[in-house]
Amino acid sequence: MATATPRAKSASKKASKKSGADAVDVLIAGAGYVGLATAAAIAHSAPHISIRVVDPAPEGVWKKDGRASAIAAAASRMLAELGCWDTLLEDAEPIREMIVTDSRTGDPTRPVFLTFDGEVRPGEPFAHMLPNAALNGALRETCGACGVTISQGVAVSGFSEGAPGAPLTVALTNGEEVKARLLVAADGVKSALRGLAGIKTVHWDYGQMGIVATIAHERPHEGRAEEHFLPAGPFATLPLKGNRSSIVWTETKENAERLLAADDFTFDIELEQRFGLKLGDIRVEGPKRAYPLGLTLARDFVKPRVALVGDAAHGIHPIAGQGLNLGFKDAAALAETIVEADRLGLDIGALDVLQRYERWRRFDTWQMGVTTDVLNRMFSNDFTPLRAVRDIGLGLVDRMPGMKNFLISQAAGLSGPAPRLLRGEPI
Repeated sequence: MATATPRAKSASKKASKKSGADAVDVLIAGAGYVGLATAAAIAHSAPHISIRVVDPAPEGVWKKDGRASAIAAAASRMLAELGCWDTLLEDAEPIREMIVTDSRTGDPTRPVFLTFDGEVRPGEPFAHMLPNAALNGALRETCGACGVTISQGVAVSGFSEGAPGAPLTVALTNGEEVKARLLVAADGVKSALRGLAGIKTVHWDYGQMGIVATIAHERPHEGRAEEHFLPAGPFATLPLKGNRSSIVWTETKENAERLLAADDFTFDIELEQRFGLKLGDIRVEGPKRAYPLGLTLARDFVKPRVALVGDAAHGIHPIAGQGLNLGFKDAAALAETIVEADRLGLDIGALDVLQRYERWRRFDTWQMGVTTDVLNRMFSNDFTPLRAVRDIGLGLVDRMPGMKNFLISQAAGLSGPAPRLLRGEPI
């Protein structure tokens, strides 16, 4: 265990007293949900720790994000503890039921092999669907109330280490130099900061793309989420407020590019084949986007005075809907590690302190990465013998209440040792 030195304590006091313009305790690269959640979690629990978030996107771009995300029960507990969940409830749609089917695109029927009740306990859904813009806005308000500085249009261009125990000197693209005791990379799956830190990754491309869009439909969805396993990959429909649903449509890269380049009529015909007409007439609402899918796992989560969170540490397939929630676990775990180290008078950027966070998160992350990889390979094909085996397996799981409860607990982020914030407890 690290020991507190007079030098480390002195550095902590000096950094926290200086303004965010030239020195901070924690500098976070990336103002997405995970970066903002990390900042809010630390600041909420230890207000004296000075924090600055930098992000290369221009001011206000986040307001134009028309996508939505599944927020697991554990993540909503964390957001409640941070004081922003109540403001999000008016935009959040609970997932009350989940069904899983396995079929071909042209099949006249889609037999349901697996169903899940949507509650982890009475009155608490295992997940909610929430517009990204609402989530980002609520986290920004929480950060502002906690004294976190957010700088848009600014990125980290490099950093250099000083003497042992001294903070990093971080260069920003606007010409500033900032002293930081800890630098957090929350800048996405193609993290530039991860590369600057010399952290290697394990990566492979699935040759797939995920098409994301919002669909308006004639009849109510009743809070039901559906995942249809099709030969090209899963097609998920997730309930939003009103008669609207979010889709995550996995296709081969070639087909996805063809669909996005096609006219609206062609796209709608292909969509209808997968979405069906059980909810009446459907139409695409807003823009359609597509993202390449692959598996990216960082070999290290930390270096001296550097820590990775969210997609910078792990990018996984959306087949289980756990990418964002893994990031929230990172935020909660790193915040708890930093806050507890600070209370003990330890150097929050020291490698032995950060390695506690790495040990906490790496196994869970790699386990989820392997799980989603296996699921994608198993279900994204049309190999008849494998289809028969997986359908029998799904049917057996549907008849095992204990297994279904375990899977719901996993999806809700409530299994295994969890950081305090994810249990709805203060750090």
